[in-house]
Amino acid sequence: MDVATAPVSPAPRTVEDIYKDFNNRRTALVRALTVDVDDFFGYCDPEKENLCLYGYSNGSWEVALPAEEVPPEMPEPALGINFARDGMHRRDWLSLVAVHSDSWLLSVAFFFGARLNANERKRLFSMINDQATVLESLSERKHNRDNKSGVENSGKSRQLAKRANNDMQTRNSRPAVVDDAYEDDDEHSETLCGTCGGRYNASEFWIGCDICERWFHGKCVRITPAKAEHIKHYKCPDCSSKKGRQ
Repeated sequence: MDVATAPVSPAPRTVEDIYKDFNNRRTALVRALTVDVDDFFGYCDPEKENLCLYGYSNGSWEVALPAEEVPPEMPEPALGINFARDGMHRRDWLSLVAVHSDSWLLSVAFFFGARLNANERKRLFSMINDQATVLESLSERKHNRDNKSGVENSGKSRQLAKRANNDMQTRNSRPAVVDDAYEDDDEHSETLCGTCGGRYNASEFWIGCDICERWFHGKCVRITPAKAEHIKHYKCPDCSSKKGRQ
């Protein structure tokens, strides 16, 4: 387990140094909640009070009691991470700890950056904002783990995706008019545009609504063939407006 108290070092002063400090602490906290999560979970003892999760500038993490110094040398992490553990689902509890960890990281960065001027602080927090949060990193790791089997079947997945895309383009390119060779004309009605009521014409571009299953001239709903290629699920204007009113 990579848990060790970082040696005392001078407080970072420049934008680059503060960002490096933030990034190292963030990396430590992400590792505590992902790679080392079992160790972290075990150290949150409900019998102990006011435990904190610390991320240090050397990339290590620690679960410990809050610092005794008054005032502390920097903002303290959220207290009591051990209390709610037994009453929550583990995933929800880890997410809550991640949110508090993100808040602490920003507090520490602002603590060090308080002496910067406005432009420097803007640059610092712009750099910080380009990084994924601890919560986002936790969610992304779970997503990757849940889809691990998809990596092994990536070739097959691409083939299925390509086939689905071709099917969608085919469906959006023309109405499903029934072949007269198999059914009588009396058993189906002619396909009419849901906007203008015009009859189907094979020389014109049509698109079908995936909600109401009506068909429309592309020009009536302002959809071109090129635009239709990028639409996975088309909703006609009527269906779109109905959803907006709900």
